[in-house]
Amino acid sequence: MATYTKVPELSLKHYIEGSPEEKQNFNEQLFAGIKHYGFIILKDHPVSTDLLDTAYSQLQKLYSLPTETKMKYFLNNGGKRGYTPFGTEHAKNNKHPDLKEFWHVGRDLEPGHELYERYPKNIWPEELQEFKSTFQELYKRLEATSDIMLESLTYSLDLPKDYFKTMTQDGSTVLRLLHYPPIPEDADPNCIRAAAHEDINLITILVAATQTGLELLDRDGKWLPVETEKNNLIVDAGDMLSRITNEVIPSTTHRVVNPKGENTSRYSMPFFVHPHPEANLTCLDSCKGEKALYEDIKAEEFLMQRLKEIGLT
Repeated sequence: MATYTKVPELSLKHYIEGSPEEKQNFNEQLFAGIKHYGFIILKDHPVSTDLLDTAYSQLQKLYSLPTETKMKYFLNNGGKRGYTPFGTEHAKNNKHPDLKEFWHVGRDLEPGHELYERYPKNIWPEELQEFKSTFQELYKRLEATSDIMLESLTYSLDLPKDYFKTMTQDGSTVLRLLHYPPIPEDADPNCIRAAAHEDINLITILVAATQTGLELLDRDGKWLPVETEKNNLIVDAGDMLSRITNEVIPSTTHRVVNPKGENTSRYSMPFFVHPHPEANLTCLDSCKGEKALYEDIKAEEFLMQRLKEIGLT
């Protein structure tokens, strides 16, 4: 098994614009990185610096609003859309709440779409005029990036090129806008910004945060920091990808630790890529080996099970 001392860094230009050799090398490095290490860092991607700067500016404005204003957008709906207050979510099998608050932006569908009534509607804060357009555009750009990443994985998994594109078409993918406030003086010493956990979905694309603190548990059982330049993207594997690959690509345990220096806010924007709710999480033939480790289950059923485990249903 490969051993690394830092997260592998890949240029998406090598896949999009590179020679056949560069594209093949990107495919191999992406697969090896998330299989053996859990995370990769992606540079030269299609999300502009200007868009990211605007998004973080909007985040700071959002979380500067008074608590009573933010609570107008809390629907107590399991965090599906809009605002989820500080201390609501906890990691699986951990009773201590995470020290964070967040806002969810999901897919916009037109009336008449088969999933229009099934998906919750997005909520937009009326106090911030640029919020809606900014995060609709960011959602679109991150989804385009995720499509490329998943397409790249098909080569190593012996799948049709459009396998994941079909699975995630109109999927319940969600963009989470996170704020980790300064640690309160009376915070439970057992609580950290985000306790050790694995993501539920296929892959997560994380815009590099405004502060350090993200750590991954490598395959040798060591916690290592995940650090990169602010406009790069970080990609990791979730439980759904682990499940369908029969643990060939394990989901990646990670956490966000409390600041060791100045006690200031941390902002982060993970994009959780989910399948269509009716998609079957079936073990891939290329990964089955002697037997499938998990029974087939629909994506929505698996999602609901996991949301219950982390306190969001």
